Amino acid sequence: MIALAASAWYLPETSVNVAELPELATLSETEHATCAALGVDRVPADDTLTAADLAARAGRRALATAGLDAADVDVVLTVEPRAPQTLVSSEATRLQAVLGADRAMAFSVGGLGCASLTPALLAARGLLHADPDLANVLVLHGSKPATPGRYRHPVTVNGDSGGALLVRRRGELRIRDILLETNGAYADLFRVEYRDEEFARWREECTDPAGYSFRLAVETRNRLRDLVARLLGRNGLTPADVPCYLTQNLSTAAFRNWSEALGVPIAKACSENLARCGHLGPNDVFFNLSTARETGEFDGRAVLLNISPAAAWSALLVTTDDTTSHEL
Repeated sequence: MIALAASAWYLPETSVNVAELPELATLSETEHATCAALGVDRVPADDTLTAADLAARAGRRALATAGLDAADVDVVLTVEPRAPQTLVSSEATRLQAVLGADRAMAFSVGGLGCASLTPALLAARGLLHADPDLANVLVLHGSKPATPGRYRHPVTVNGDSGGALLVRRRGELRIRDILLETNGAYADLFRVEYRDEEFARWREECTDPAGYSFRLAVETRNRLRDLVARLLGRNGLTPADVPCYLTQNLSTAAFRNWSEALGVPIAKACSENLARCGHLGPNDVFFNLSTARETGEFDGRAVLLNISPAAAWSALLVTTDDTTSHEL
């Protein structure tokens, strides 16, 4: 079993109103209407901070919350940004150095976009299970848009954030089970052509809008329905036994689709964070869980869902009790 010993977030103090995004001037009428209907009002934004800056600030907060120093960290596990600051260099060891976690090992995982947090947690679990000398795994991610624009047509609006999860073997908040599925048929559905292009000209392209809006949407509904049924079934639970379902924050339409597919409501924390923060990449689901704990929506059990158009789907069961029949 693994547990969340501490979590922390860093959101820039500055934010931008979605209606004032400069890229809106270049959109067609249809694209503009799609953006306006997402349910995002503002997003945190600070172009002076890198993904590593954001992750490091969250990491320091998580360690402070847990009462630990950087010297106590055994593993710095970075969920890689979609567009690294430089090629060839290591974001993982950069964060290790910035934090001062000199004793730790450091590496990164990624390749699944928003769902990349899931393999990071699986890696953390594997390390803690395999090596009894390891105790503290610090999972970090700094979320920044891959391009100068924050609106990702037709998906969402990206905000800036840093997230940190301190994972240990034991703790009050237990990550009971994790399921992950992928489909390489969608590997190139979204892409940014960057070679021979200066950064100001980088644009994210959806190579098959109809495939995204219809084929992938249908597959996502089916995948989520099956994943949740399998997750709950092997833990001896029914949907009614879990009062809190949390997802990543893309749009209000996405929340409706996922809720209809699962037959359960999506927690209010998700829509509230969507409106004020937009999409925070892999940080979304645990940021939403943190909000749900503060507001009382989380009452001991939650299912956390992540979806990536890469494509990947994952489901996590998080509890504060010992009443499930499966242990990760």
